[in-house]
Amino acid sequence: MADQKRVNDPRVLRALAHPVRGRIMDQIEASGPVRAADMARELDIPANQASFHLRQLAKYGLVEEAPEEARDKRDRVWRAASSAALTVNLRELAKAPGGKVAVRAFRQTKQAWSHHLVDRAFDTDRPEGDGEFSSAEHVLKLTDDEAKQLRQELSDLVESWTARTRGLDPERRTYVLLDLLQPYPTDTAE
Repeated sequence: MADQKRVNDPRVLRALAHPVRGRIMDQIEASGPVRAADMARELDIPANQASFHLRQLAKYGLVEEAPEEARDKRDRVWRAASSAALTVNLRELAKAPGGKVAVRAFRQTKQAWSHHLVDRAFDTDRPEGDGEFSSAEHVLKLTDDEAKQLRQELSDLVESWTARTRGLDPERRTYVLLDLLQPYPTDTAE
């Protein structure tokens, strides 16, 4: 079962709400330790911008330097500060000072990103050879405890794939897997 690290500080949540910082965290999860130049190339942003965002993530304890990965004393390599998965309880964070604003910023960023992913998955004008796209919807009858167990088994499976494929292999591209597990909505979409 994967370790989990709770985000309890609204300032950390705001740091994660920034789209570039969220993408950096995703890349570090997928690739492992990286240099700012590697991150800049991967995200197609200037190296000084990647470096700035890495330092901001370090300021909030989300990434740290990995000196054992450096080629020399001037080489700065960054890794996730914790191998544990970050968990966020938005209800709890909203109660903290500054929490409502942080939660609103985080939700807006995550909602926009999720909409972007869904729109892209269903884009019929996507060029051929642009990668593997799939969408699946499954409906199951579960108790809440069974839903938690399924969620954990799926998380463990994805975590094993992450560990197996981590690195900066030029043959690999970064994929995002978006899955939702929730009670079937009673308010139907029109």
